[in-house]
Amino acid sequence: MFYYLFDYINELFNPPGFDIFRFLTFRSALAAITALIISFYFGPKIIERLKRNHVDQPIREEGPETHKKKIGTPTMGGLIILISVIIPVLLWSDIKSAFIILVLFATVVLGVVGFLDDYLKVVKKLPQGLIARYKLFGQIFVGLAVGLGVYFLPEFGQYNTQTTLPFFKNLNWDFSYLFIPWVIFIITATSNAVNLTDGLDGLAIGTMIIVMLALAIITYVTGNVIYSDYLNIIYIPGSGELTVFIAALIGAGLGFLWFNFHPAQVFMGDTGSLALGGAFGVMMILIKKDLLIPILGGIYFAETLSVIIQRLYFKYTKKKYGEGKRVFRMAPLHHHFEKLDWKEPKIVIRFYIITIILAIISLASFKIR
Repeated sequence: MFYYLFDYINELFNPPGFDIFRFLTFRSALAAITALIISFYFGPKIIERLKRNHVDQPIREEGPETHKKKIGTPTMGGLIILISVIIPVLLWSDIKSAFIILVLFATVVLGVVGFLDDYLKVVKKLPQGLIARYKLFGQIFVGLAVGLGVYFLPEFGQYNTQTTLPFFKNLNWDFSYLFIPWVIFIITATSNAVNLTDGLDGLAIGTMIIVMLALAIITYVTGNVIYSDYLNIIYIPGSGELTVFIAALIGAGLGFLWFNFHPAQVFMGDTGSLALGGAFGVMMILIKKDLLIPILGGIYFAETLSVIIQRLYFKYTKKKYGEGKRVFRMAPLHHHFEKLDWKEPKIVIRFYIITIILAIISLASFKIR
């Protein structure tokens, strides 16, 4: 909104200094600051409301013993993130941009799906929350909408069904008719992966902030004709606008981390994790870097893989030997390290370090080709 207001004032009166509001970097900085202020303002109010209404995170009986101390900690704190992202994006971005519309749509819809799941789980006391097929339907719906948008919107032009192959120069992969199913798979996978990662104080949001810092650089150069030409990557006009969204997410993430780091005052719940994971997947698709997800989102990939391996191996050994065996002491992966008596902050910080390394590798992939 302010983007158009200041642009209108600039064209009408041409006051000195108002040109600065057209710059992507300046609006991104404002979005980050606005998001941080909103999260600090609304955070305590939302946490207090959740506590008053006893919206407490259910603790798994079979989980690590240390988690028993977390009984009574409110969940659905993803509301803080959603509010702190949506308002700055509406204020400082070009809300007519197809890139902003698609990522905002995915974030809101998956946030609503996660909210329903949390609400049924903690308020209505339904152990399974939202029925799995309904949650999957919401993810498929978002994937289908985003896939159709990228396929038909003129902003994506000749590259609508293509993606970049990491570490290869002048080589893109065309999904052709499989593009929309691929988009559905990516968005479903990334939203569930971040959801699985959200099991320790500060883990999901902290790694997401690091991932977003790297992604901000990638989106900016993808939407800049000079930098994209220098790096020899696909130039997508207008994609730089995603930097404003990412900046808002980083600001909101930092604000939420203030309340979520160990010992957490609030958990994000599915409200936040599904929305964050979906937004990550959508943005990687929009800038044609979706094959980079296993590297940049390596922690989420590893967490998901640990659950898949654990379940498959358990079923296999139970069928073959009559007794199920496990590869990990507990899945997802972060719980395995807890079972090895690693302290929670130690696991979180080391996962942060790994994410930073993976972010550096992801950025290096644009030159090492």
